[in-house]
Amino acid sequence: MFSIIIPAHNEGQNIAPLLHEIKEVMTLQKMPWEVVVVDDQSTDDTWEQLEKLEGLPLQAFKLKVRSGQSAALQVGFREAKGDFFITLDGDGQNDPHDIPRLIEGLAFFDCVCGYRKERHDRWQKRIISKMANSVRRMVLGDDIIDTGCSLKAFKRGCIDHVWFFKGAHRFLASLILFGGFSLKQIAVEHRPRTKGKSHYSIFNRGFSTVTDLFAVRWMKKRYIAPQIEATLSHDS
Repeated sequence: MFSIIIPAHNEGQNIAPLLHEIKEVMTLQKMPWEVVVVDDQSTDDTWEQLEKLEGLPLQAFKLKVRSGQSAALQVGFREAKGDFFITLDGDGQNDPHDIPRLIEGLAFFDCVCGYRKERHDRWQKRIISKMANSVRRMVLGDDIIDTGCSLKAFKRGCIDHVWFFKGAHRFLASLILFGGFSLKQIAVEHRPRTKGKSHYSIFNRGFSTVTDLFAVRWMKKRYIAPQIEATLSHDS
């Protein structure tokens, strides 16, 4: 089963159209699927919109207090029923029609990450993101092109090795690599936000990621990922 996990905060105008798009895409797949939406204490009608939805396999959870995207994802991973996870944002900027291409990649890789080949964001956000990705690659020594792209697909086992902290979603691909899993990156579409308000600012992402980055660097140096070569067991 595929579990499509969507963290959402104040996406009342976007969530229903997005889930209908996902339904169109996923009904063509050969495996069962579900959508898991985690409402991060929205103050608009996001939860009410979810309550109205019918005709698709949906699990929805509303957090007691505003906890952030990483916490919302952690809840989604914990509650999801699938063997394969797909993540995307609730604002509609990730295109669900890219999902089948990510699924195809899972036949050969443990994780498939999208990178936005053409960004449709404000110029300030694009510059900050480009700088952050460059610094992150230099500090961590990996080749993740676009760590901020939420559109990812991976096998459930990848998440068993991820230690979640506030801000972990920005380093999810790197954290999966730490566990020795294989990863492929593919170009995906990025659509302009047409409804709702962006939650991005230099204050909630630009500065806080610096300390997170060096914490992840420390984790990389200290990370233990033992590999089992053989097993043996006896019933008696």
